[in-house]
Amino acid sequence: MSDTGFFHGSPRPALKTLRLATLMASALAVAGCSNPGVKPWERDLLADPDMQLTVSGVDAGLDDHIYFSKEASSGGRGFGGGGCGCN
Repeated sequence: MSDTGFFHGSPRPALKTLRLATLMASALAVAGCSNPGVKPWERDLLADPDMQLTVSGVDAGLDDHIYFSKEASSGGRGFGGGGCGCN
């Protein structure tokens, strides 16, 4: 008689639990990748002016000027002028 089943219990419940956990993790991973993003009919909501971070360009310019005056740095909102000195 093998002592693995007698002293340490049957390996089957642990194997079933491992398989179930693997199956559930796989199902969650597949479900997480199922959303391709914003649907075409939802893009009009994101393009609404209320969804913009800055409503007015003048206000954004004033905020940049105030930030530059206080912090002695500019940029960081757009693509250029991130502070690395390359622009």
